[in-house]
Amino acid sequence: MNKALSTIILSLLLTANVFAQPWKPAGDKIKTPWAEKVNPENPLPEYPRPQLTRPDWQNLNGLWDYAIVPKGGWLPEKFDGKILVPFAAESSLSGVQKTVGADNELWYQRTFTIPAAWKNQDILLHFGAVDWEAEVWVNNIKAGSHKGGYTPFSFNITGLLAKNGVQTLTVKVWDPSDEGYQPRGKQVKNPQGIWYTPVTGIWQTVWMEPVKPAYITALKTVPNIDGGTVSVLAETCGTAKGDLVLVKILDAGKVVAEGKAVAGEKVLLPVKNAKLWSPESPFLYDLEVAVVRKEEVLDKVGSYFGMRKISTNRDKNGIYRMQLNNRDYFQFGPLDQGWWPDGLYTAPTDEALKYDIVKTKDFGFNMIRKHVKVEPPRWYYHCDKEGILVWQDMPSGDRSPQWQQRNYFDGKELVRSAVSEQNYRQEWKEIMDLCYPFPSIVVWVPFNEAWGQFKTAEIAEWTKNYDPSRLVNPASGGNHYDVGDMLDMHHYPDPAMGIFDSKRVNVLGEYGGIGLVFEDHLWEKNRNWGYVQYKTTDEATKVYVEFAEKLKKLIPFGYSAAVYTQTTDVEIEVNGLMTYDRKIIKLNEEALKKVNTEICNSLKDNE
Repeated sequence: MNKALSTIILSLLLTANVFAQPWKPAGDKIKTPWAEKVNPENPLPEYPRPQLTRPDWQNLNGLWDYAIVPKGGWLPEKFDGKILVPFAAESSLSGVQKTVGADNELWYQRTFTIPAAWKNQDILLHFGAVDWEAEVWVNNIKAGSHKGGYTPFSFNITGLLAKNGVQTLTVKVWDPSDEGYQPRGKQVKNPQGIWYTPVTGIWQTVWMEPVKPAYITALKTVPNIDGGTVSVLAETCGTAKGDLVLVKILDAGKVVAEGKAVAGEKVLLPVKNAKLWSPESPFLYDLEVAVVRKEEVLDKVGSYFGMRKISTNRDKNGIYRMQLNNRDYFQFGPLDQGWWPDGLYTAPTDEALKYDIVKTKDFGFNMIRKHVKVEPPRWYYHCDKEGILVWQDMPSGDRSPQWQQRNYFDGKELVRSAVSEQNYRQEWKEIMDLCYPFPSIVVWVPFNEAWGQFKTAEIAEWTKNYDPSRLVNPASGGNHYDVGDMLDMHHYPDPAMGIFDSKRVNVLGEYGGIGLVFEDHLWEKNRNWGYVQYKTTDEATKVYVEFAEKLKKLIPFGYSAAVYTQTTDVEIEVNGLMTYDRKIIKLNEEALKKVNTEICNSLKDNE
């Protein structure tokens, strides 16, 4: 074979290989170690809803056609290329890494088939989360729409399916980012400082499952350790008068309690000699829940719950303390933004999603404040399994902070437009519904630092009434009102106590922000930001320990929880305990664990 012919054959082979591999991470930003483990044929293959499981399901993640077109247009005749779902268009792992913006819409399309074994069953199409407004068609028939960037939604698409063969799924997404009123957390179109890259489109798993015409849509479990019971409410669709809900509690596969109720009613079950859930012992009971009609099982799902109680009580000095399982318990953990350099809102793999939680426990913390973001259900599942408490923020939105005086204020608050207020209430309810079953979640945080804060007393009261089993932190570091279960101060960089509330729990909702740069692990080489910055691990660790010792001295005077900023670097913020790519633990882990454990144990001797 002559040299020219060899060159032509090699070129053809290389060209064929390029077309055979239509996806690769876009851009040249830093990436986590898990980016290399992303399989474009089956990204995030794990079952996406651990609190309500069924054996049959089909994952629709993978390569979809996509196009970015001006807002108000129609599906283009030609697509721009392939996008890897469920990674947002702006992310590297999507293979696109393009800004969409408020003036454009993002269109997706793919085909799928229904397994033959699903014949004569209803088919549910699920979206884990799409940011922000989504419209969905199946075989060019509108299935429905949803507004809300953080919560799941689904459609019964049975009547839209072709009788045989290939089905077509089309999705249109619009997201105004910081040009809209909607909850969007740290996303802005011009990222800088503490503000990050926009996230547009599908960012959690898309999937399908078959169900009978009557089926369970959600479970709400509420443990009562004082009464030795748990209540289970199965929300259903398609049930009829006389249908029953049967619930079994299992411990290591053995049924320890059973109960039943008519559909729509709570099932109350005894939990004798309960094994309590805590960070030190995160025991989980299994659940089996079924819908039965005239002895026929129409639906059966698996779930779990933890027996734990979160409450407040005065200690021997008259200071209100948070309690876990009726014991004073100091909650201490990092501010966790939940961002990834390669996937933005979406962790590259389930292993990566779990990693931050495991390391947080390794560092000696017992709590995480999930900051102005909501995670996929599997993140909370890992918190439940690993044993860590969670404060769940409502993602901020609307206008930037409207500060009043920092002390209790009875004047006029920010007025959101009617549509903004209605949207806030709808999205907050959906977020609480999503998170309700997870025992790790112990605190709801409706507002952060006065950003979009409105009708604080009303929102705090609604939140508490909707879920009386958890505490409400009405405004973390925000405009303070005499409502909710706690007063939350922010103070950077060192811990301090500004004001004290004798009627509620006092917490330090944010402090720290110790910056440390590792040159080869930066989002941008020439821009980095931290509240305070140091040059070496030893220097940064020394200051961290000094801050921790100062915090310990404030605990007897009233603090019952504290949040350190933050778990990882995020974009140009360099004040994480780990680099943004998770490749370096920036501070001395042994020193962190020692002092953090001392803080977490600081109230355990209180009686």
